[in-house]
Amino acid sequence: MCGYDLLRTVYAVRFVYFLEVLIISAKDIPVNEQITFKEVRVIDADGSQLGILPIKDALEAAYSKDLDLVNVSPNANPPVCKIMDYGKYRFDIAKREKEARKNQKVIETKEIRLGLSIDKHDFETKGNHAIQFLKSGNKLKVSIRFRGRELGHPEIGLEIMARFAEYCQEYAVIEKPAKMESRNMLMFLAPKPTK
Repeated sequence: MCGYDLLRTVYAVRFVYFLEVLIISAKDIPVNEQITFKEVRVIDADGSQLGILPIKDALEAAYSKDLDLVNVSPNANPPVCKIMDYGKYRFDIAKREKEARKNQKVIETKEIRLGLSIDKHDFETKGNHAIQFLKSGNKLKVSIRFRGRELGHPEIGLEIMARFAEYCQEYAVIEKPAKMESRNMLMFLAPKPTK
């Protein structure tokens, strides 16, 4: 990597960091001089109550301990502020949000396409793939595309869909039964709820 490319990369990283800080600070809670109330209820860093103080005295108390005054409950009467390390507080919140996102289960919809003249082996292969998708908790969209004169025989498609649903019945429930939509026949399967 030449010097010019390295310099561009460094500036790009700094710009992204600047945008992240800008986005985070835009939605942050009021801290120190951003707090505009005349009086606030103050909680010390160790959790003890200091009582209702004028904002000037509350800021002095926070600065004397080399910490920040953070507005933790702006809707209370009077608003509640806590003396704490604001950087550590933001880090803890970000860590909790990351953990919550990690524990979320994202359900995807996978698709299996069948044909009217599907062979037995191909049918079983696609059925096995469908079972794997369903076992991993994903929903399944089964489709058959009708071409040309095949449109005159939707009953064959219905028969294939019924056979496919029967093949997967141990792991799936029919969410939406087979239905024609223009040139396609669609059926939706959902994984059986686990006990």
